[in-house]
Amino acid sequence: MRACRYRRLPGMCALLLCVSVVLHLLVAVLVLSVCPPTCEPPQPPISQPQTNLTSVNTVNGVIRVEAADLANLEALFSHPLYNLHAPPSPDEDWLLKIRSKGSEEQNAEQWMSNSKEGYDPVNWNSSADTHPPWLQFHLGISRWQLYQHRDANLPVLLKQMATSRIISAVQKTGGTQLKLVMTFPNYGQALFKPMKQARHEETDVNLYYFSDFERHNAEIAAFHLDRILGFRRVPPAVGRLVDVIKEIKDVTTDHKLARTFFNSPVGNACFYGQCSYYCSTEHAVCGRPHSLEGSLAAMLPDLALAPRRSWKNPWRRSYSRSKLALWENTPTYCKAVKKTPPYNRGTRLVDLIDMTILDFLQSNMDRHHYETFEIFGNNTFLIHLDNGRAFGRYSKDEPSILTPLVQCCRIRRSTLLRLRLLSLPQYRLSNMMRASLSQDPLSVVAPMLAEPHLSALDRRLATVLKTIQRCLAQHQQHSYVIYDDIPDYPG
Repeated sequence: MRACRYRRLPGMCALLLCVSVVLHLLVAVLVLSVCPPTCEPPQPPISQPQTNLTSVNTVNGVIRVEAADLANLEALFSHPLYNLHAPPSPDEDWLLKIRSKGSEEQNAEQWMSNSKEGYDPVNWNSSADTHPPWLQFHLGISRWQLYQHRDANLPVLLKQMATSRIISAVQKTGGTQLKLVMTFPNYGQALFKPMKQARHEETDVNLYYFSDFERHNAEIAAFHLDRILGFRRVPPAVGRLVDVIKEIKDVTTDHKLARTFFNSPVGNACFYGQCSYYCSTEHAVCGRPHSLEGSLAAMLPDLALAPRRSWKNPWRRSYSRSKLALWENTPTYCKAVKKTPPYNRGTRLVDLIDMTILDFLQSNMDRHHYETFEIFGNNTFLIHLDNGRAFGRYSKDEPSILTPLVQCCRIRRSTLLRLRLLSLPQYRLSNMMRASLSQDPLSVVAPMLAEPHLSALDRRLATVLKTIQRCLAQHQQHSYVIYDDIPDYPG
């Protein structure tokens, strides 16, 4: 019996081995039927860049602008509210004038640098066709705006600032933060503000408004927003990638600036300049390793040619951590302002309300002064300069910025109608801004404004319209609230 049992054991082992092989083959067939040999192994999830805070219209992590939005932007700029008929401007309404033909050589000589190295030969005369884009911009400034609505020179000027060779870079004096003046071969100049923080970052909630960084993308976005609102009072601005070494350090003649260049521990080229705030090794501006984002804004005419007057904003903040300004504790403050020149006549008050609306939409609390061109006296527009501290926070609105509108209950009719237009679905402000900003060269790197900033624009626009509606309900005579600057416009 025992011998027979031992003879059966090899047979049973062989049977079990066969069953095991068959089971393995069945498992293999099942796996191949689920995942054929051509399928790729599963990949780990790819994290989206932090700049994309929404999944709407994204392709490969970059927000895609719909063709419909671009078409609607063009339709917006073709709307009658943006093409109001205006009589020809008299000579005294232009900031600069071309000299007579007899002085063309003298005209050319005034632009010549003491050192002509790097500059293009001056070959322009009284003919507008020969003027470089920056000069056409200067000659197009009028009593009422920095540039015309359909100014053919505008895209040419932006392209020049974004692509022209930089032959000089020096630090601009004054101000609290680092800024450079860039010079191009055709004698044009632009103000450069370097990237200080990423687009998706919000301002630290513990920072006071006067301690905030200046943002390069805020300057660019302010130009586009101002243009969409129909003001045309922010100097043209464009984004550019600059080589810290070749386009700043190697071409600067500013010895104080040159002494602040260094290499970071990871090999990035950095510099910090000299200014009253944020100009130290702890707040240095660094390339990656040499490439640096920044905004370039067209320089206004030299003060020797076109002097400007600086005005204190009646609703300026105290710039103190503990002290409030007078207007913050005085609900009837506007009554006193209305009795004070230049706010007691003309359009100065509604000009300031326009600036207030721009600042509220972009959340800019840093409007302590504004400027006008001296030649035009009090009867002119306000230049909306220095918007670098705008677009810092999108999760919170700052209602105090709207105080001039709340206290004065006064607004231009043209401004009100454009605001209502931008609240319509086909002209939604966020969509118009997204489409407009998509045309900036830096938009290929990342959207100029993160999606939450664009959404905040719609929310703030609704707040402005509600504020105006309350003013209209408060005052039975709409003429008290609305300054009718377009009496011939229907509707």
